[in-house]
Amino acid sequence: MALLSGVVFGVGIAVSGMINPAKVIGFLDFAGEWDPTLAFVMGGALLVSIPAFRFVLSRPRPVLEDSFDLPKKTTLDARLLGGAALFGVGWGISGFCPGPAVVALASGLPSVFVFMAAMLAGMAVYKRVFE
Repeated sequence: MALLSGVVFGVGIAVSGMINPAKVIGFLDFAGEWDPTLAFVMGGALLVSIPAFRFVLSRPRPVLEDSFDLPKKTTLDARLLGGAALFGVGWGISGFCPGPAVVALASGLPSVFVFMAAMLAGMAVYKRVFE
Protein backbone atom coordinates (compact mmCIF):
# COMPACT_ATOMS: atom_id res chain seq x y z
CA MET A 1 0.00 0.00 0.00
CA ALA A 2 2.88 2.38 0.74
CA LEU A 3 4.31 1.82 -2.75
CA LEU A 4 0.91 2.36 -4.36
CA SER A 5 0.40 5.55 -2.35
CA GLY A 6 3.84 6.78 -3.37
CA VAL A 7 3.17 6.07 -7.04
CA VAL A 8 -0.18 7.90 -6.92
CA PHE A 9 1.51 10.85 -5.17
CA GLY A 10 4.37 10.88 -7.68
CA VAL A 11 2.06 10.79 -10.68
CA GLY A 12 -0.11 13.52 -9.17
CA ILE A 13 2.73 15.94 -8.56
CA ALA A 14 4.31 15.16 -11.93
CA VAL A 15 1.03 15.76 -13.80
CA SER A 16 0.43 19.00 -11.87
CA GLY A 17 3.94 20.25 -12.70
CA MET A 18 5.01 20.48 -9.06
CA ILE A 19 8.33 18.72 -9.72
CA ASN A 20 9.36 21.82 -11.67
CA PRO A 21 11.16 24.13 -9.23
CA ALA A 22 10.28 27.15 -11.40
CA LYS A 23 6.58 26.54 -10.60
CA VAL A 24 7.25 26.50 -6.87
CA ILE A 25 9.50 29.57 -6.97
CA GLY A 26 6.86 31.31 -9.13
CA PHE A 27 4.31 30.61 -6.39
CA LEU A 28 6.61 32.14 -3.78
CA ASP A 29 7.34 35.22 -5.92
CA PHE A 30 4.60 37.58 -4.67
CA ALA A 31 6.48 40.68 -5.81
CA GLY A 32 7.06 39.45 -9.37
CA GLU A 33 5.05 37.25 -11.70
CA TRP A 34 3.12 35.24 -9.13
CA ASP A 35 2.00 31.77 -10.30
CA PRO A 36 -1.03 30.53 -8.28
CA THR A 37 -0.83 26.97 -9.67
CA LEU A 38 0.56 25.51 -6.44
CA ALA A 39 -2.31 27.03 -4.45
CA PHE A 40 -4.80 25.20 -6.68
CA VAL A 41 -2.88 21.92 -6.29
CA MET A 42 -2.83 22.34 -2.49
CA GLY A 43 -6.52 23.27 -2.47
CA GLY A 44 -7.41 20.20 -4.52
CA ALA A 45 -5.39 18.02 -2.15
CA LEU A 46 -7.23 19.47 0.85
CA LEU A 47 -10.62 18.89 -0.79
CA VAL A 48 -9.76 15.20 -1.00
CA SER A 49 -7.73 14.70 2.18
CA ILE A 50 -9.91 16.47 4.76
CA PRO A 51 -13.01 14.29 4.16
CA ALA A 52 -10.80 11.22 3.76
CA PHE A 53 -9.07 11.81 7.12
CA ARG A 54 -12.43 12.36 8.83
CA PHE A 55 -13.74 9.10 7.37
CA VAL A 56 -10.62 7.06 8.16
CA LEU A 57 -10.25 8.39 11.71
CA SER A 58 -13.89 7.60 12.45
CA ARG A 59 -13.01 3.91 12.16
CA PRO A 60 -11.87 2.00 15.26
CA ARG A 61 -8.57 1.03 13.58
CA PRO A 62 -6.85 1.19 10.17
CA VAL A 63 -7.54 -1.55 7.64
CA LEU A 64 -3.94 -2.82 7.45
CA GLU A 65 -2.67 -2.01 10.97
CA ASP A 66 -3.65 -2.75 14.57
CA SER A 67 -3.89 0.91 15.58
CA PHE A 68 -3.47 4.44 14.29
CA ASP A 69 0.00 5.96 14.63
CA LEU A 70 -0.88 9.60 15.24
CA PRO A 71 1.41 12.31 16.64
CA LYS A 72 1.24 12.58 20.42
CA LYS A 73 2.73 16.06 20.62
CA THR A 74 0.26 18.91 20.12
CA THR A 75 2.28 21.97 21.19
CA LEU A 76 4.41 24.33 19.16
CA ASP A 77 7.98 24.68 20.37
CA ALA A 78 11.24 26.22 19.15
CA ARG A 79 12.44 23.01 17.48
CA LEU A 80 9.24 22.63 15.48
CA LEU A 81 9.14 26.30 14.45
CA GLY A 82 12.86 26.34 13.64
CA GLY A 83 12.56 23.19 11.56
CA ALA A 84 9.56 24.57 9.71
CA ALA A 85 11.44 27.81 9.01
CA LEU A 86 14.50 25.89 7.79
CA PHE A 87 12.28 23.73 5.56
CA GLY A 88 10.62 26.85 4.12
CA VAL A 89 13.91 28.58 3.41
CA GLY A 90 15.28 25.47 1.69
CA TRP A 91 12.08 25.10 -0.31
CA GLY A 92 12.17 28.74 -1.38
CA ILE A 93 15.84 28.67 -2.37
CA SER A 94 15.79 25.37 -4.25
CA GLY A 95 12.17 25.07 -5.39
CA PHE A 96 12.13 21.47 -4.14
CA CYS A 97 10.64 19.78 -1.13
CA PRO A 98 11.53 16.15 -0.38
CA GLY A 99 8.60 14.31 -2.02
CA PRO A 100 8.70 16.09 -5.37
CA ALA A 101 12.51 15.93 -5.36
CA VAL A 102 12.41 12.13 -5.14
CA VAL A 103 10.03 12.08 -8.11
CA ALA A 104 12.20 14.61 -9.97
CA LEU A 105 15.23 12.31 -9.68
CA ALA A 106 13.86 10.58 -12.77
CA SER A 107 14.52 13.80 -14.72
CA GLY A 108 18.27 13.36 -14.26
CA LEU A 109 18.77 17.10 -13.67
CA PRO A 110 21.93 17.85 -11.67
CA SER A 111 20.09 20.36 -9.45
CA VAL A 112 17.84 17.56 -8.17
CA PHE A 113 20.83 15.44 -7.20
CA VAL A 114 22.50 18.42 -5.48
CA PHE A 115 19.28 19.04 -3.50
CA MET A 116 18.98 15.36 -2.54
CA ALA A 117 22.63 15.22 -1.45
CA ALA A 118 22.17 18.35 0.70
CA MET A 119 18.95 16.97 2.17
CA LEU A 120 20.55 13.62 3.04
CA ALA A 121 23.57 15.42 4.56
CA GLY A 122 21.21 17.53 6.67
CA MET A 123 19.38 14.41 7.82
CA ALA A 124 22.70 12.80 8.79
CA VAL A 125 23.77 15.88 10.75
CA TYR A 126 20.41 15.97 12.54
CA LYS A 127 20.68 12.29 13.46
CA ARG A 128 24.22 12.74 14.76
CA VAL A 129 23.47 15.91 16.78
CA PHE A 130 19.92 15.34 18.08
CA GLU A 131 19.52 11.57 18.40
